[in-house]
Amino acid sequence: MGVIQWIVNLGASVFLPILLFIFGLILRIKPGKSFKAGLTVGIGFIGLNLVIGILTTNLGPATKLMIHNYGLHLQTIDVGWPAASAIAYGTALGALAIPIGIIVNIILLGVGLTKTLDVDIWNYWHVAFAGSILYMLTKNMWLGIFCMIVVTMFTYFFADLSAPTVEKYYGLQGISFPHGLSAPGYVFALPFKWLFDRIPGLNRVHIDAETIQKRLGIFGDTTVLGAIIGLIIGLLAHMTVAKVLNLAVSMAAVMMLMPRMVSLLMEGLTPISEAANSMVKKHFPGRKLYIGMDSALAIGQQSVLSASLILIPITLLLAVVLPGNKVLPFGDLATLPYFFALFAAVFEGDILRTVIAGAVDIIISLYVATWFAPVVTKLAIAASFNMGGNSSISALSDGGLWTNWIYLVIGEKFQWWGLGALFLIALGLLIWLKNRDAKQMEKIEKA
Repeated sequence: MGVIQWIVNLGASVFLPILLFIFGLILRIKPGKSFKAGLTVGIGFIGLNLVIGILTTNLGPATKLMIHNYGLHLQTIDVGWPAASAIAYGTALGALAIPIGIIVNIILLGVGLTKTLDVDIWNYWHVAFAGSILYMLTKNMWLGIFCMIVVTMFTYFFADLSAPTVEKYYGLQGISFPHGLSAPGYVFALPFKWLFDRIPGLNRVHIDAETIQKRLGIFGDTTVLGAIIGLIIGLLAHMTVAKVLNLAVSMAAVMMLMPRMVSLLMEGLTPISEAANSMVKKHFPGRKLYIGMDSALAIGQQSVLSASLILIPITLLLAVVLPGNKVLPFGDLATLPYFFALFAAVFEGDILRTVIAGAVDIIISLYVATWFAPVVTKLAIAASFNMGGNSSISALSDGGLWTNWIYLVIGEKFQWWGLGALFLIALGLLIWLKNRDAKQMEKIEKA
């Protein structure tokens, strides 16, 4: 456990390159090429974190000013995913999520019930978060462990189900997103796609980043759009002219730099992905394999970023007007691109549809995060987390995730029976997806 915790503490930008280097050697990639690929991915993550840091550093003061100017006095602070992940891995069960996730992945790959080979080990914190909360609610360690298994199975189902859309829209060949926050968004967005396609008028409108740029010229450019959104947020925060302009340039920088950092990630992943698929074709003809990666690969896409920046002031407004909400959005405002990474793929880059469906998702997240606040606060105290003087904390990310609410409400109320039912549902969905894909492959071969 000490070794696992040490690996976790390295962070994704360090241990992921090491893991990819070893994986590359297993795939018989030359050591030099494998090392360069892993190192490039690590550099990409560092660059991505720097850009998100720019977003967080500049949004933080603007958010605080808006809170002060408009008298927002919500009692629970959203501490964001960095704090939530630290809390999740800092609990008694937290570090167990990594070996549990790896074992479940190996078993499912072995029996052919998933196509995802998950190398995104650090993001097992999403699994740790759910299992630790159920342990906190029930005081049953084994129930918490079983919850981690169930959550992992659903995550691989979401990843496999969304992988073809991820490949088609983002051009990420052989990549899937077994990401606890982003992957459920694919399933959430599907009913909205069905609905939007049947609303007269809306079903004929498609507003993506390219359309906006074509119609608005320079004002539709995503970098300029970022500057405009920064100006609006700065003005809403009643900042000085100098600070408003600084925020505008910073938001423009995020819009320009984020896609470039993602391209670095892809540059490193490409040789690993190609070698993995070549190995699968050679040893398992007719079977496809996805490399499971962080959805950070998608957050730099222009429609994702544009919709997420538009949703920042909308999120704050919803927090104020929704009756019964107690959560003040803060830490996860800069994380919104992860929320909507797969929304944009489902809606084929339509910013309007992403914003509408995203606003509904935020409403649900605020209420779920409010419901989770007492137990997240207790979990933070148990993990010796410094709450910065706040008496109540939550997180819009995993603390507001609708799937976590389902897992934990059922797990707490019905315990073994409830989680057993969810286990069977997850198993049934994985079998259904395997059979569906097999039938589709047969049709393609016959054609």
